[in-house]
Amino acid sequence: MYLRCFDSLESTNQYCELLDLATVEEFTVISTREQTAGIGQRGNCWNAEPGKNVTFSLVLKPVFLPMEDQFMLTKAVSLGIADWLSEILPKGQRVHIKWPNDIYVGDKKICGVLISNRVKGSCMAASIVGVGLNVNQTVFPDWVPNPTSVLLVTGREFALEEVLTGVVEAIAKRYGQLQRATTECWEEMDREYLSYLLNLGKECAYLYHDKKIRAVITGVNRFGHLELVTTEGDKLVCQLKELIYCLNA
Repeated sequence: MYLRCFDSLESTNQYCELLDLATVEEFTVISTREQTAGIGQRGNCWNAEPGKNVTFSLVLKPVFLPMEDQFMLTKAVSLGIADWLSEILPKGQRVHIKWPNDIYVGDKKICGVLISNRVKGSCMAASIVGVGLNVNQTVFPDWVPNPTSVLLVTGREFALEEVLTGVVEAIAKRYGQLQRATTECWEEMDREYLSYLLNLGKECAYLYHDKKIRAVITGVNRFGHLELVTTEGDKLVCQLKELIYCLNA
């Protein structure tokens, strides 16, 4: 890990976008104590109290990964974070991955991930993996939906440097599994991703193209699209902006 730490940045992902990634070492980590304009999925703002949380971007170079399999990187990153959290959580607390890569404990969001890929030909050239993990924050703005933190679910504070190191190492372990690129390794990752997947096999409410539906998640296809079956028997294959979870319904 090659670590660059800052007191304040607008966004660690945006900082990385300005770098010449061809000259940046793989597993370079850009971390900041304060992120003033963090970006989440769907262009949403990511809120994090300065000095209380871990916000960083990780530069990877998955040149071995064909473009059609880029969602495997999302699985590797999500599984790494879920692995680390599962190790430190008390018994009875369960980690979930909310498709495609938000990390939940129970029904509350503890971590957001935003991955930006660069392509060369038919393969990946570089990826910027942005991670925002709520660690020691206990009070959140009213507009932040269903948040939680490591402190809230474990009852103890964590040293941010240790959390950062632990999470990056857990992602690196899963990235190594991805690099092996064997059928067995990838099938294992597929199974484990589904084992963490929030609402798998459970009838729940969603907004699909702004229409409320009830459906059961049945899986995720090779391209990272969510597969569902509605209560009317319709089969849906959804991209990110097509579906919104109604977590309290």
